[in-house]
Amino acid sequence: MQRLKGIIFIVSGAMLWGATGPLMEWLLNHTSLTVSFMLTIRLSVAGMILITYLLLTGKKIFGIWQHKLWGRQLIVFGIVGMLGVQFAFVAAIHESNAVLATLLQFLAPIFVVAYVSLSLKNWPPKYQVIGIIGTLMGLFLLLTNASFESLLISPKALLWGVAVGLTFAFYTLYPARLMREWNVLLVVGWGMLIGGLTLGIVSRVWLSNQWVVFTDFKTLLLMVALIFFGTVAFILFLSSMKYITAVETSILSSIEPLTAMIISVIVFGTSLGFWQLVGVFVMLVCVTWLSIAGEKA
Repeated sequence: MQRLKGIIFIVSGAMLWGATGPLMEWLLNHTSLTVSFMLTIRLSVAGMILITYLLLTGKKIFGIWQHKLWGRQLIVFGIVGMLGVQFAFVAAIHESNAVLATLLQFLAPIFVVAYVSLSLKNWPPKYQVIGIIGTLMGLFLLLTNASFESLLISPKALLWGVAVGLTFAFYTLYPARLMREWNVLLVVGWGMLIGGLTLGIVSRVWLSNQWVVFTDFKTLLLMVALIFFGTVAFILFLSSMKYITAVETSILSSIEPLTAMIISVIVFGTSLGFWQLVGVFVMLVCVTWLSIAGEKA
């Protein structure tokens, strides 16, 4: 029963997170919202929701700031990790589409393997090399539809896609000790709030003329849905890890790009060529292979 609960949590969370990509794509394409403004609102509000939830459940939300070491790490995580991965992801959506941006985040395991190998000054084991080569082959098919003469996305979109993988790897590796020492939701909540406030200050969000878009009920409703889906998805993802293994989490989270693809096809008429679909399949299989082989190792 507990395992079934974990499966339901991860599947629901992956579907909700997959839905946020097309939602952001629609808002960026059909309103005057910019990447910076939308992300400032999303991160700040989601962070405040999580912090308030923890406060109402009796958690000590300011204890982490009483330790300079953890406080500094939290600030780095909020700006480089949380804001970095979110900004790169939304920018990749803006330059391409939700499907490609969601799939490009699966480059993260390659950067994780590269970092660990450099740290240990050893070549990665064979199973990781096989997984990396397969993932890159799948990526090639996704971006070119097996044509050596064409790239189906702009260089800027590809650059942001690589940035998604890099920042997601940092987001995964850097806060490990921080999250072991403190409540995971506390770290994520503060990280979102720090990232959102930092971006808001840099972009001087209070001077923006984009606030007027929220007078449109449809735009306001979609923004609320975006914040709600993203926040609930993350809570479900974290909760699932109490009941199922990391391998099962990795495999079942593959539903995320599939959800984004289905919604994008229905809403935007997005279509992928035959070899692009083959590339998607190869990427998902190889990322799953990296997880399974890594768990066995």
